[in-house]
Amino acid sequence: MAAGAVVGAWMLVLSLWGTVMGDQNITARIGKPLGLNCKGAPKKPPQQLEWKLNTGRTEAWKVLSPQGDPWDSVARVLPNGSLLLPAVGIQDEGTFRCRATSRSGKETKSNYRVRVYQIPGKPEIVDPASELMAGVPNKVGTCVPEGGYPAGTLNWLLDGKTLIPDGKGVSVKEETKRHPKTGLFTLHSELMVTPARGGALHPTFSCSFTPGLPRRRALHTAPIQLRVWSERRGGEGPNVDAVPLKEVQLVVEPEGGAVAPGGTVTLTCEAPAQPPPQIHWIKDKQARRGRLQALWKGRGWKP
Repeated sequence: MAAGAVVGAWMLVLSLWGTVMGDQNITARIGKPLGLNCKGAPKKPPQQLEWKLNTGRTEAWKVLSPQGDPWDSVARVLPNGSLLLPAVGIQDEGTFRCRATSRSGKETKSNYRVRVYQIPGKPEIVDPASELMAGVPNKVGTCVPEGGYPAGTLNWLLDGKTLIPDGKGVSVKEETKRHPKTGLFTLHSELMVTPARGGALHPTFSCSFTPGLPRRRALHTAPIQLRVWSERRGGEGPNVDAVPLKEVQLVVEPEGGAVAPGGTVTLTCEAPAQPPPQIHWIKDKQARRGRLQALWKGRGWKP
C-alpha cells in the first residue's frame, strides 16, 4: 500500500471516531482508536511540534514528534500533527500534551486528560432463591456484571424501588474482582432480606449496574418474583399466610360416578385454605384421615 493511501486510511479513522480539540477531559472506549488534535500546528510539514505523554505505559514523560519514530503500536504522530492511538487501552489513561509553533512563530499548547472505559455485559442474578421465609434472613441471589471498566456500582431494587441496606431487614455483601490480564472488573453483590410477617406475598427483585464511565443509563437484570411463606408451624413444611376456608367441593370422576363393575371412581375433596386443613373421609361409617397436599386436594378410595 502506498504511503499516501496509508495516511488516507488513518485520516478516515480519525473522521469516523472524531478528533478532539482544546483543553479537555477525554473518554475513550477500550480497543477503539483515539485521535488527539495538536491545536495550532501547521497542517502540512514542515512542523514544529512536540507531543508529551505521561500514562500507565511510561515511568516519565514520553516525547513524540513528527520527525521521530512511532512508539511501537501504541501511538504515532500523523502528518497533520495529530496524535493517533490505534487501539486505546487501560494503560493509556493519563495526560497528553502538545506544544506547536506556527510558521509565524506563535506557540499553542493543547492538554488532554484521557480516561478509558468498557461497558460490561448485561448483569445477571445467579443462584436465585426459589422462595423466601418471613421473619428470618434469606439470600435472594447474587448480582454479577462481568468485564467492565472502571468498576461501576450495583443497586438492588424491590418492586422497582431502590433497596437501601440497613443491616437488619436488608443487607448486601459486595466483592470486586479484577482480571489479572485484561484489568477488567467483575462485581458480586449478594442480597439478604428478612421479609416482614404479613407483608407482600410476591415481591419482585432486580439489580441494576451503573457504569463509572461514560454517563449512560443503568443496565438492569431480568426481574425475579419470589413467594414469601410464613414461619414454620409444628415442624411441618412452610405455610403461606392464613387463608380462611370458604367452601369444600367434592369432585367425582367420571362425572356422576357411574361406572361398570370393576371400573374406577376417583373422589377429590377440594378445600383451598391455609394452613392446609385436615381431610376426613368416611365410607360405610368408617373414617379415614388424610392431609391435603400442595394443591389442596384429597383423593378418596378407588373401589
